[in-house]
Amino acid sequence: MNIPEIEFEAQVWLYKAKKSAWYFVSLPQERAQQLLFYAPSVKAGWGSIPVNVRIGNTRWKTSVFPDKQNKTYILPLKKEVRKSEDIQLEQTIKLLITPNL
Repeated sequence: MNIPEIEFEAQVWLYKAKKSAWYFVSLPQERAQQLLFYAPSVKAGWGSIPVNVRIGNTRWKTSVFPDKQNKTYILPLKKEVRKSEDIQLEQTIKLLITPNL
């Protein structure tokens, strides 16, 4: 099966935990459904799906995690990626993801 890159734009948001803060983007629901179509049984811990991600010139492997309340998946943005692509809180960014089958 030829698996296309899933392209979307999303706004960066912050989740504040007790001892740390994490930056995320939420996949639009239609993109989350597209991801599930191509990776219906590829699940890891906490229901996550391994993916390859590209933002600008930066590529990396990570996972998206289910957000049951909003019926989508969320993608963590690590500090190295935010720094290399000059990504700021509440900025809308363009992403490409592919399930890592």
